[in-house]
This record gives sequence, structure tokens and C-alpha cells, in this order.
Amino acid sequence: MKDIFIRSILAGVCIALGGAIFIKLGGVVGACMFAFGLLAVVHFKLPLYTGTAGFIDLLKGGEYLKMIVILLGNIVGCILLSLMFDHQVIDGTQIIQNRLSTDFLHCFLNAIGCGLIMTIIVQGGRDKNLLLILFGIPLFILLGFYHSIADAFYMMVTSSELRNEYLPRYVIIVLGNFVGCNMPRLFKYKID
Repeated sequence: MKDIFIRSILAGVCIALGGAIFIKLGGVVGACMFAFGLLAVVHFKLPLYTGTAGFIDLLKGGEYLKMIVILLGNIVGCILLSLMFDHQVIDGTQIIQNRLSTDFLHCFLNAIGCGLIMTIIVQGGRDKNLLLILFGIPLFILLGFYHSIADAFYMMVTSSELRNEYLPRYVIIVLGNFVGCNMPRLFKYKID
């Protein structure tokens, strides 16, 4: 588990880099540049919560512990990268405020949408179809879907008051991502 945790931290750093560039550039360009984070995760085969949740054996209890370790490692990676930035240059306040204006049900539904897209594009990455990543990442961002690991970074580059207020929604987003990541199983999508 130690190796998984350390590699999960690296995955969190990669996604946080994508989140930082999205905050800096915004719009379509920022959403496209965010794809760098997932391309790095897939290239180095790093454990990302939303890149792993749709591929676990749901009947094995140990898999859920592994997912918790991955999630925690990803969050630590986001925290570490957030320490590198001046929060006046990279500030997630607007994103978190937008999330706070969304009710819990819609946070959950938006997270499901992101999870579904993430499993499809990660499967594409595993199959060496990087176009799915290049189109899928901007797709979920521009549709306003919520990615739990990116949101961990956005929370870290905002005020502690907003962070504390957002935490209950964050838990809902983590759960929604898990549900969405596993939706392709319902469609008998090929999952390795």
C-alpha cells in the first residue's frame, strides 16, 4: 500500500497541475491544457481515484481500502502542489463559490457525469487512444462536471472559510465520481 500511496501523491500533483493551468487560462484553452494532467497520469500509470474506481473488483473488500489510499494520496498531492503557488496568482475561489451555489443533488449528478467520462477516457488511454483524453477532459470541464481530485486542488487554493463550507459537498462529489466511474459496467463497456 505504501507504493500505491506514494504513486497516488504523484497522480494528485499531475491533476493539480492541470487544475492550476485551468485556473490561470480558463475557458476552452484552459480546459484543453488541463488534459496534460491526465495524460501524465496515464503515461506513468499512476493511481488516480477517478482513473481507478471504474476498474476495481467491486466484490473484493480490499479494493475499497485501496481506493481510500489512492484518494488520500491524490489529495496529499494536491495539497503539496498548492503550497508552490501564490494564492493571488492561482486562486480557486471562483470555482469553489460556483460549486457552493449548487445544491447537493446537482453536485452528486455533476460528479457522476465526470466519473462516467473519466472511466471512458482512461480506458481509451489504456488502449493507446489518447484522443479520448484530449477531447474527454475539456468535455467534462466545459460541461461543468465536478472532478474530486481537481476540486481538492481548487479547495487548497482558496480561503479556509470556503474550504470548510465546501467540505460536505466534496464528500458528495467523491461518492458521485465513484458511481459515475462504475456506470460503464451497466452498459457492458469493455473494462480491463
